[in-house]
This record gives sequence, structure tokens and C-alpha cells, in this order.
Amino acid sequence: MCDYSIRHVASRPAEVGDRLVTTSFGAPTNRGFAAVDEPDVAVCLLPGTELALERVPEYDHILGRFFPILKSRKAGGHKVARFRQINEDQVGVHHDALEFPNGKNVLLADLTVGQFATVLQLPASPAHASKREEPTREGATREEQRELSPAGV
Repeated sequence: MCDYSIRHVASRPAEVGDRLVTTSFGAPTNRGFAAVDEPDVAVCLLPGTELALERVPEYDHILGRFFPILKSRKAGGHKVARFRQINEDQVGVHHDALEFPNGKNVLLADLTVGQFATVLQLPASPAHASKREEPTREGATREEQRELSPAGV
């Protein structure tokens, strides 16, 4: 998904194999992912999308503006993450985040600009899940009943 702060820019859904870069769209706090070859187009991730980061990601600490030593933090040494939406019950705050194997969540808006990632896997979609036939009273599925019943009945 694309967070509320970057809904004003062109966007497209992520695809497996996309090479992404963290980008600022307009204001410094309007950060998200763009495709490397499309820097002005936000790439929207679905919750559950898995990413491989080129290096251990760095992010801005909330107090980094006031204490330069806190300006850039690292996300626990992990280079893989899963996209999540957090704090969805709160209005007017960023929701798009990366969840790391150690359980740490980092908002996309806090990632420093210029970090690269590759989309490894998209989440399974319920629309693609195989539909299981429900058995009828006689124990046969509807498909089996159609095959056994005479035409036109």
C-alpha cells in the first residue's frame, strides 16, 4: 500500500523482482519506495510482501534532528523484511512499515533515502487460493452431481 502522505504522486503495485530504492516524494517526511528506473513513481507494497535489502537498512531516529548522534540507526543487522501496516487505528500518522526478523518495525517514512531493496515475494491472495467444493447432502460434490445427472435436469 502507499501511505497517505504519498497518495498525491503516481503509483503502481509492486511486482516480484522489482528493484526498489527509498525515495522522498516532495517533503522530506514523505518517503517510500520507487522503482530504480522510475524514480517519480511510488511502488506500493501489499502487507506481507517480502523484501531483500542490499545492506542493513538505516533509519532516522525520532530525536535525530535534535541529537545528531541519533541521526541514523540500523535495524538490528537484518537484510530481509516483510512489509506491514501498523497503527492503523490512528489517523494522520504513517502506517507503512518494514518488520524485521527480530520483531522490530521501522516506518518507511523513517528509512534514509537511497537504500536499495528487491521484492522477493508477494503475499498469497485469497482470490488465487483454490476453491474447495462443498459436498452436497448425498456426499457428492456439485461437479460430481452434474456429471452424473441427465442433461437438462
